[in-house]
Amino acid sequence: MSSDAEAAPPPTASASLAANGHRPVHTPSEDEFDGLAVIVGANLRRIRTRRGLSLERLAHLSGVSRAMLGQIETGKSVPTIKILWKVANALAMPFAALTAAQGPAPVVVMRRDDSKILSSSEGRFTSRALFPFDAERRFEFYELRLAPRHVEHAEAHVAGTRENLVVLQGTVEIVSGREPPVVLSEGDAVLFEADVPHRYKNLASAEAVLYLVMTYVEDFR
Repeated sequence: MSSDAEAAPPPTASASLAANGHRPVHTPSEDEFDGLAVIVGANLRRIRTRRGLSLERLAHLSGVSRAMLGQIETGKSVPTIKILWKVANALAMPFAALTAAQGPAPVVVMRRDDSKILSSSEGRFTSRALFPFDAERRFEFYELRLAPRHVEHAEAHVAGTRENLVVLQGTVEIVSGREPPVVLSEGDAVLFEADVPHRYKNLASAEAVLYLVMTYVEDFR
């Protein structure tokens, strides 16, 4: 070997770690940071609008400025963990809900025996979710059951919410806000605004079964 040959450059930190049998520390690329910003921004905008919160209101609840929230929602800024925690706490939701990519499985089976039944009025009204709680969504699908002659009162939902009901069994009366009552028999369906107080009444002496599709409106302005 020639005495004036160039010496090999010292190994980098990553190369040294690899040589010692450890995986090199991964440094996120600019593209990965951009991807995270888009995911967080889309999640935050969807959740905020779904709940009917303005940027000003969320800023007040979280202590994060409106300008910063706007930058996050448009994907122009990757928030720090501290800021994400503030926003997650203000929305009363898990931290991961803001960072998770929306990618549901192609097939999701929900067995009847595994269903979680929500009830009110001492069990005279029950609701069974027919969709997975894996992500925020604009549509929800439920099975409703009303005891004989029972009347169930529901509070107004988020602005723009609509309910589409179909009666599988029984005869029910639906009232939405100040609209006149609508009587539905088996096979009948109705679509109504649910962002006002509304009620379901079972007119028969047997249990009524209904299927409900609830639609939330998101603000894309």
